Amino acid sequence: MNWPLISVIIPTYEREEPLRDTLEDLLKQDYPAFEVLVVDQTLNHEPQTQACLEKLAAEGKISWFCLDWASLPGARNYGVRRASGEIILFIDDDVKMPVGYLKAHARNYQRSEVGAVAGRVFDRMKLQDSQKTNQGNAPYTIEDLPSEAMDPGIAWYYLDLVHTVKPQRVISARGCNMSFRREIFTKYGLEFDERFRGSAVREESDFCLRLRSTGYQIWYDPDANLVHLGEETGGCHDLSTRSLQYQLTFYHNHFLMGLKNLTFLEQFRLFSRLFDCHVLGNPPCNKSRSPLKIISRAIFYTLGFLDALATFIKSSWDGGQVYSQLDDFK
Repeated sequence: MNWPLISVIIPTYEREEPLRDTLEDLLKQDYPAFEVLVVDQTLNHEPQTQACLEKLAAEGKISWFCLDWASLPGARNYGVRRASGEIILFIDDDVKMPVGYLKAHARNYQRSEVGAVAGRVFDRMKLQDSQKTNQGNAPYTIEDLPSEAMDPGIAWYYLDLVHTVKPQRVISARGCNMSFRREIFTKYGLEFDERFRGSAVREESDFCLRLRSTGYQIWYDPDANLVHLGEETGGCHDLSTRSLQYQLTFYHNHFLMGLKNLTFLEQFRLFSRLFDCHVLGNPPCNKSRSPLKIISRAIFYTLGFLDALATFIKSSWDGGQVYSQLDDFK
């Protein structure tokens, strides 16, 4: 097989040892043609990480870009503009992968209808859950995802890219393990929306929903798997998941995705499930159902909707690609 060049883009923000470990795993890949672009938004690294990045860059093993702002979609766009590969692959800065990981992604692009590949993700927090059983000692697995997983309104509550073991078409990928044909960005001009804030939850879902306009499919390959460590800090965003601002941006981003990409009925289904799961705490969220917690979440839900509505209305004259506008790369 004539293996295409893969550009691996790693956005990073205030990660130290996990970033070093990720790069170590990546540079062990048995793939013959790949480049690594580290889009670094950390102002001051620990000495060991700084020395590691300087050494790898000097040896030509990585391209290291240092920025003074923090935005996950902004970092993705920044990396894409500098990538040379036929395939653009995104991973997080806290992952572990087998040596055949890049080959598993690349082989799917032999099929002309495939424009993106969603890899399997083993979340550290879900690894134990992945070992739960249906009957006896058989690991819990999914063969075919339910039809709801292709419904843009409610897919996010059925799209399980942890336990699914059968390759199949999907509606979206997970941001820590996804790849795209280069022409998705060049020929079709798609960019990641930099208005997705905080941890940028749903920015990849928004991108994948817009990818439908190209006619390409997103193909899930469980062999293109990695372990996502899910570190508590860092990760190319500047908000703690425990902060009040995170709660606001969480709802803002969900509503923005819906307002941009869904029909009225699809929006109704998404917003209803969002309220049922994340506000009322019903499965699969299983949050606290104390009246105080529900009222608090309902307030953030409402504020998030109003904030997203303002963002959406503003988009008629402001595309919001503020970080891309700072980039004079030609």
